[in-house]
Amino acid sequence: MSADYKSTVFLPATAFPLKADLAKREPEMLARWEKIGLYKKMRDVAKGREKFILHDGPPYANGNLHIGHALNKILKDMINRARQMGGHDSHYVPGWDCHGLPIEWKIEESYREKGKDKDKVPVLEFRKECRDFAAHWVDIQREEFKRLGVMGDWDNPYTTMEFAAESKIVAELGKFLMSGSLYRGAKPVLWSVVEKTALAEAEVEYHDHSSTQVYVRFPVNTYHHSMPELSGASIVIWTTTPWTLPGNRAIAYGLDIAYGVYRVTAIEDGSLARVGEVLILGKPLVSQVMQLAKVSAYEEIYVPYDARNQTGSLEISGLVCHHPLRSDAEHRYDFEVRPFEANFVTSDTGTGFVHIAPGHGED
Repeated sequence: MSADYKSTVFLPATAFPLKADLAKREPEMLARWEKIGLYKKMRDVAKGREKFILHDGPPYANGNLHIGHALNKILKDMINRARQMGGHDSHYVPGWDCHGLPIEWKIEESYREKGKDKDKVPVLEFRKECRDFAAHWVDIQREEFKRLGVMGDWDNPYTTMEFAAESKIVAELGKFLMSGSLYRGAKPVLWSVVEKTALAEAEVEYHDHSSTQVYVRFPVNTYHHSMPELSGASIVIWTTTPWTLPGNRAIAYGLDIAYGVYRVTAIEDGSLARVGEVLILGKPLVSQVMQLAKVSAYEEIYVPYDARNQTGSLEISGLVCHHPLRSDAEHRYDFEVRPFEANFVTSDTGTGFVHIAPGHGED
């Protein structure tokens, strides 16, 4: 005879069904939350409590949700629910980013499918299409977020394209203006040549690229300096991005680095240095640079004592250089290149000088 052990096992009594059946039960649960107004009930219960506000980076309103949206919002929903149950008033207001290239790109994709030329579309018409497109996807994504079970004030979200939100931004900018904090300056802006629009950092994809490191002479313009020792001298910079050299407009040097002037007296086979040429380098890096340049012998030229720095370091700030591409036939580089002190220049590698191309970076 077979024994019936079922009656000998003591199991807890529970109303939970043995079968999860989530595909059926989840929509029923969400519908119930909607019917009883669960989010409003939570607000009423938490009224007067200390508020907890999660400042959520809004998604772009430009397509269906993907696994990244799910991961992002579900984790944040867990935080909000935990805070609510922990005694806070956790009022989550969802929102959408309705500006920028991702939305414009979708409209342009539709133009390309129709053989339509974007440049012939009036700007206001193009903007309206972008606004309508964003509004369409806000509604779709709202329902998809609800389906994920994310609890929030879905009936009253914020969007960056609301006129009230845009006017608030202008008003806040006005506060900077009236307090004297607003100023006009220069800053490189990432630009899409194809799209003819500015880009945010997040909209740029970087790919690994191997470049040959180069040491480049910046000839000193002796007409702007009284030291005869600098006749024919060159400041030597080191860069791992040689393709930025056409954009060079300045040189950076370190205030705490001692600099010297050196004449090349002998070179090895294959060296690109010239016997007799004068180079300006950071003193801690001279031997390293000369070895790499296959300079077998060199001498330091006398530099007047610098009372301010209490060293024999060359005063760099008074120098003015030519651009290394100055011989360009179209005279596009016939301008002066001046050195400026910078706290990011170090003496652990390179030459003690960093070339500055403002079109390629903020420094």
